[in-house]
Amino acid sequence: VQLVESGGGLVQPGGSLRLSCAASGFTFSRFDMSWYRQAPGKERELVASAGGSTNYADSVKGRFTISRDNAKNTVYLQMNSLKPEDTAVYYCHAVGWGYRYWGQGTQVTVSS
Repeated sequence: VQLVESGGGLVQPGGSLRLSCAASGFTFSRFDMSWYRQAPGKERELVASAGGSTNYADSVKGRFTISRDNAKNTVYLQMNSLKPEDTAVYYCHAVGWGYRYWGQGTQVTVSS
């Protein structure tokens, strides 16, 4: 099983990034997919999830959009109007059928 994130980087406040997570080794369409993030010195927190419905943390509502392409076994996180407080390592997460998988994370830094 692999979850491979990409798309992180350094961006100025107000900018945009699109994260991707390519999944393999399990039946992607049957799993709920989500994005978490962890900032230095803070606990990992749920950012957005896409299962039967989509859900967002209050801090990112209206700015971030999660989507998934089951044909490509990929989940995306479009991040707009980025703020310095969005700086964190972003992790892809899959859960279903009693299993839970994590990606290795991708760094997002929002700074001028």
